[in-house]
Amino acid sequence: MLAIMSLAGCATAQTTTASTAPATFETATPAAPWMGPLGPASTTVGGKGGQIVKVTNLDSAGPGSLREALQAEGPKIIVFEVGGIIDLDGDNLHVATSNITIAGQTAPSPGITLIKGGMVITGDDVIVQHLRIRPGDLGEAYRSGRDIDAITTISARNVIVDHCSLSWATDENLSASGPRFTGDTPDEWRDGTSHTIAYTNNIIAEGLSHSTHAKGEHSKGSLIHDNVSDILIYGNLYAHNFERSPLFKGGVHGAIVNNFIYNPGQRGVHYNLQGLEWGDVPAETGRMDLVGNVMRAGPSTSDGLPLLMIGGDGALDLHMAGNIAQDQWGSALPDAGSYTSNSASELNEAGPSKIITDLPILAAGQVESYVLKHAGARPWDRDAVDVRILADTAEGRGEIIDSQEQVGGYPELDATYRDFDPSQWHLDTMEPATQDALDSGLKAKGT
Repeated sequence: MLAIMSLAGCATAQTTTASTAPATFETATPAAPWMGPLGPASTTVGGKGGQIVKVTNLDSAGPGSLREALQAEGPKIIVFEVGGIIDLDGDNLHVATSNITIAGQTAPSPGITLIKGGMVITGDDVIVQHLRIRPGDLGEAYRSGRDIDAITTISARNVIVDHCSLSWATDENLSASGPRFTGDTPDEWRDGTSHTIAYTNNIIAEGLSHSTHAKGEHSKGSLIHDNVSDILIYGNLYAHNFERSPLFKGGVHGAIVNNFIYNPGQRGVHYNLQGLEWGDVPAETGRMDLVGNVMRAGPSTSDGLPLLMIGGDGALDLHMAGNIAQDQWGSALPDAGSYTSNSASELNEAGPSKIITDLPILAAGQVESYVLKHAGARPWDRDAVDVRILADTAEGRGEIIDSQEQVGGYPELDATYRDFDPSQWHLDTMEPATQDALDSGLKAKGT
């Protein structure tokens, strides 16, 4: 039970006592890349049963490109007969139709990396797996106004982003968004924005700080926009983001479970309903399960940072259990604190929500090892950027950055090719049917 649940008017961190998480894995955990969807979005079917659409080149647009594959009509499973870098040159990919699976696991080594752009999902029933997306600053000036999310949803439902590596965004690395108010009632607001989402087993890292965003500093992990509901954020690595690891805005209903948050800046997890944005609309109470997470401070972390901070003008119903928060030397950090003096901002103790019912939950002491082993695109075939981020996280190194040039710049990789063999894959789930499905990708034919 949380010993202190009301932080109204408190400008300094307060410590709460958290109970043990309600469930744990057995010693032998499932094979994480093929665990299957979790939470409210587990009924998402993506492109199951649809046509196979092949990506055959690394062009930003045109025949054989990923952009053209996304525009094919009807349900579809997008597979890759090419591996390497897709340079979007500032032109985001739009996932605007429904019933799509983007199966990055099918690409030959080194897999698919998108640079200089992001992905905007507005369709429903979408599954995105095993892609790397690294927007970067495109060499443009500080505060030039180019604001790119690696992946964001806008008024989308039934979306799974799983085992992706998302870094160097100039807005958020991974977000869920839409209009704040659609219709007249809270239920209509929730239906009109993104909902029923699972963000699982991703690397969400190195959001660019003093870069091209019009507002200036903008190293952000995940923004979950006002009134988004039924969202699960599970098993992810958040590393080197100044804020929003993640941020739930006003009225969000969601769960944050078994994530590893390393080297946050001035905030880790936070909740904020901004009254200036809501105007005369009565504040909605948010709902958060914060269970079995680990936050470990790093070189860029503010001293004494609590795991959870609340700000703004709204209350949060909180179920908090089994988390660990530590400074760089292993000493405990506070569970919760406030960055507002507003008496409307308060934490209220709540029981577990339906989002985490039957969810496999690791004890916090297992989370760091699990996430470092399994998170991100293609854990069997990681690229140099992910290897560096994971190694720095394991060793307590690294920092928040302003440009991808500080850490080696955009990757350069030769194209590789391999024919897609449907017999090597379970087409209903896009799990490999044989080990050769992965091994042969590591032996792909180059140019």
